[in-house]
Amino acid sequence: MFEQYLPVLLLIVLAVAFGAGSLLLTGLIGPKRPNQVKNSAYESGMEPVGTAHERYSVKYYMVAMLFVIFDVEILFMYPWAVQFRMLGLFAFIEMILFIGLLFAGYYYIIKKGVLEWE
Repeated sequence: MFEQYLPVLLLIVLAVAFGAGSLLLTGLIGPKRPNQVKNSAYESGMEPVGTAHERYSVKYYMVAMLFVIFDVEILFMYPWAVQFRMLGLFAFIEMILFIGLLFAGYYYIIKKGVLEWE
């Protein structure tokens, strides 16, 4: 039984050894010339503005959650599209209902004004 898992165990040991060895060698032989510019915080090459504890509007999180929800719902369409011909008319009607519910939710969030920035 152990013989079956030996290649997987060996691969895990090699991966961990490679990662740890790379970090160790980089720390030992890498250049160490710290200065004030290298040690400063930056965001995409720009000087940071404000504090790290800045508060965001709830609308930002609402839009992010809506994006994730609708994005995940779209993922359900891929398996259906792959097997479209085999599934037949019933699956087609079910997908039309599913898309209808998605559009109803989209219409609802537009009417609620969630996507409007002030």
